[in-house]
Amino acid sequence: MSIGSRIKELRENKNISRNDFATMIGVTVGAISNYENDVSSPKEPILFKIIEALECEPNYIFQDMVKIKNQNNDVTIAEYEHIKKYRFISTHSPNGASVVDTVLDREYSIATQSKEQSDYIKKLEASDVSGKEPSVDMRLINYYYRVASAGTGHIIFDMPPTKRIEIPDTPEYRKVDYAIGVNGNSMVPLYSDGDILLVEMTEDIEVGDIGIFRVNNESYVKKLGEIELISLNPTAKNIALNESARCMGKVIGKMPND
Repeated sequence: MSIGSRIKELRENKNISRNDFATMIGVTVGAISNYENDVSSPKEPILFKIIEALECEPNYIFQDMVKIKNQNNDVTIAEYEHIKKYRFISTHSPNGASVVDTVLDREYSIATQSKEQSDYIKKLEASDVSGKEPSVDMRLINYYYRVASAGTGHIIFDMPPTKRIEIPDTPEYRKVDYAIGVNGNSMVPLYSDGDILLVEMTEDIEVGDIGIFRVNNESYVKKLGEIELISLNPTAKNIALNESARCMGKVIGKMPND
């Protein structure tokens, strides 16, 4: 998109007529038409007035004029509005921004896994010259049914696994060591009651990561904080860390819905 196209997009998004816009920045309606149709470009003083009138970031107006090699910096008006909302949340609700970050990370991970699996299947299809339907190798992992609590806590690993389940033997699932069910809704909107989480068995977990934790012989799926385990659901309580706290693994995703 050109500068003129972005000016028009922003003006129409704010429901400002050309006549009103011309009055706001002190030019003729014909000048506005020329700007938006790329017949002419606004001079620097007029550009400043346009940016102020449209209440937009200069980067949004000029993003098509400067292209960074190997980087797609084309932001749509809808994406720009999301950025403004995120900045507002970050300023006025830091905990809310943390929830948004967690959900984005989780959805990005899911999308990445989905793309990698799709690419893997396409690769198999391309290499399959026999005419037979390609198959994806699977592997078995232990599944513990609903013993990771997103609520009041449950005993973990004091019993054999409920069963063994299959997951694709693809690169994105290589770190998965076991699966565990969620009991409760303290991690909504990220994880809900009944979800099956895929877990890497490791104690190497950083503040901000989602993990399976054992505290006072009860288990939880929570976000690791500095002094407590954090619930994403604002109506649920956090769990204070103490000397008994132990990390049982890092949550790296959940079983995709069929």
